[in-house]
Amino acid sequence: MAEENAVRGATLADVAQRAGVSPSTVSRTLRGLSTVSPATRARVEKAAEELSFAISRSASSLVTGRTGRVAVLVPNLDSWFLGAALAGLAPALTAVGLDMLVYSVTTAEQRARFFDRLPVRRNADALLVVSFALSPAERARLDDLGVPLVFVSQHERGRAGVYVDDVEAAHRGTRYLLNLGHRRIAYLEPADASGFAWSSRARLDGHRAALAEAGIDRDDALVRQVAHWEGPSLEAAVGRLLSLAEPPTAIFAETDDIAFRLLTVLRGVNVPVPRRMSILGFDGHAMAEPWDLSTMAQPARRLGEEAAKLAHGVIHDPAAHRERHVVLPVELVPRGSTGPAPLD
Repeated sequence: MAEENAVRGATLADVAQRAGVSPSTVSRTLRGLSTVSPATRARVEKAAEELSFAISRSASSLVTGRTGRVAVLVPNLDSWFLGAALAGLAPALTAVGLDMLVYSVTTAEQRARFFDRLPVRRNADALLVVSFALSPAERARLDDLGVPLVFVSQHERGRAGVYVDDVEAAHRGTRYLLNLGHRRIAYLEPADASGFAWSSRARLDGHRAALAEAGIDRDDALVRQVAHWEGPSLEAAVGRLLSLAEPPTAIFAETDDIAFRLLTVLRGVNVPVPRRMSILGFDGHAMAEPWDLSTMAQPARRLGEEAAKLAHGVIHDPAAHRERHVVLPVELVPRGSTGPAPLD
């Protein structure tokens, strides 16, 4: 009997009949769900092995209404942070029996098409929105999807989310520079947040709050926007800062990527770091240690891992996980790019 079924291709119904259970129980068992008793699981697994049966995604979907996939919406694939988060997310999803479907929506045309067609519908059991700045209309469209939403590296009220406290982290970073004796602290932010607008605003707020607590008046001349990847804008920003009547003695770069380029520019104009200018980044980039860059290190890979757990939870128990928030710590990692403010 087993040989005959294996040859002709055993079905889910064949396994259910042999194990004496329903097809839905077979599906739940072979997809690793915890709602099946150990005795039933052993019986189903024995029947499936005897029939050389492996459950397919399509069969599982027909029984449960689920696809076994999680869709991930990202603004691009160029960022180290996004790459690290996805590197943590993918194996964590695999570990709970879920596949990952990535939508990189970069251009205005791609964005309009995505939110018009919503290809996630019927293709995934949940949508993870990763560092993607949504307009009110786009947010409303996602609410109409009919699948659970999980926000990663951004905070949305009433929705499950995994993120860091950008305000608090930037506040601590600025306070660290203040404690080193710096009073003229510049801040470099991306001219195009490229999906990171929520974090960008929060970090600048934290920076300004720390200065205000120290009794330092706000000076907008010390806040400069730079293009994320192109050099001239950063060089111009550095030139403007160095030409001020009272130039800064420290610069807080909103990302490590900006900080790396900043170190190169300062080296090129013979500004010693940290003796003349201290540099602090934000992210915990993999290259921060080789560059000897002080940084506010966020756990990018762990953000992905926690997002996978939250996605699994919200799929199987939406009511319990819909408003769950996981806030991960950011750690100050001081290195050779920061030091005491110059005395002269």
